Amino acid sequence: MEKIYTIKDIAELAGVSKGTVDRVLHKRGKVSQDALERVNEVLDKIDYQPNLMARSLKKKQIYSICVLLPDSKNDPYWQPCIDGINEAKKEFKSFNVKVEIFLFDATSTASFVETSKAVLNAAPDAVLLVPLFHKEAIDAIETYNSKGIISGIFNNQLKSSAIKSFVGQDLFQSGRIAARLLELLVQKGTIAIVHIDEDYENAVHMQEKEKGFRDYFDNLEKGKFEIKTFKVKHPQFKTTLKEYLEANPNISGLFVTTSKAYQVAKIISKNPERKIALVGYDLLENNLEYLNNKTIDFLIHQNPKRQAYLGTASLIEHFIFEKEISAEKLLPIDIINTENAKDYFL
Repeated sequence: MEKIYTIKDIAELAGVSKGTVDRVLHKRGKVSQDALERVNEVLDKIDYQPNLMARSLKKKQIYSICVLLPDSKNDPYWQPCIDGINEAKKEFKSFNVKVEIFLFDATSTASFVETSKAVLNAAPDAVLLVPLFHKEAIDAIETYNSKGIISGIFNNQLKSSAIKSFVGQDLFQSGRIAARLLELLVQKGTIAIVHIDEDYENAVHMQEKEKGFRDYFDNLEKGKFEIKTFKVKHPQFKTTLKEYLEANPNISGLFVTTSKAYQVAKIISKNPERKIALVGYDLLENNLEYLNNKTIDFLIHQNPKRQAYLGTASLIEHFIFEKEISAEKLLPIDIINTENAKDYFL
């Protein structure tokens, strides 16, 4: 077995006192340059690894992390995120860290702003949030930063120097993958990008997916495909989409940029003689139903539970183990069809 070195061992090897080694390891107090170099030389030779778990248990400070995300009551996509956060809480429950979930209405910027104020009032050490609304999320993150609160994000990408970390997928590349799938399914013709319910101008995730989608087709043979964009909100969704498809009989493919492909599938399934290829996102029960009956051809799995778990765990480990927070963690973009869907529920 490899020898486990103690502070006493290191002090004897370096020819210094245990107190000097302690100050070097914990970066506190004054140490002469000569002693510092001798201790570091020994540490390098023995490849010393501090017992971070023991150190964290000795800490008396309780760290607070707030997670700000949409309410799953309005959109089931977010329930796996809550499950992932709770999984991280359970895993690290023995440590001095508190994780609290704050939910907002995904259809309301006002709800996000009010919930963000509640988070601020809780005075956490860090906030992990879903930046669903671009402008309001940037404002919130900059406010947190001004208060010395660490900000991490997941699911949606944002550009801000105040953001410490991002966990999620490359949304631009995700859009390109959706485009490639529809190219294989349709081969030529008119394809519509469908944005449902959200304010497109304030939704970076929709914009990035559309940019990637259009970028793919921009590099193909000219005139082979026509790409359109259709934006729709409830309550007029069902009627409006039906009218849009009737007014555009040449549409042979649809790309739904959110988890609500099942709403589109429900409409096109009522007209089975008109085959329209459909690609969407996420393994919601309703989506899987239409995937299995082949109304939806492919789903892109964004793995929301894993995103939320990793975002939460990285902040916890930063506080209790002094681990550096990764600036970016990109998850694989999984393509799901009827043949492999069951593998994701084993």
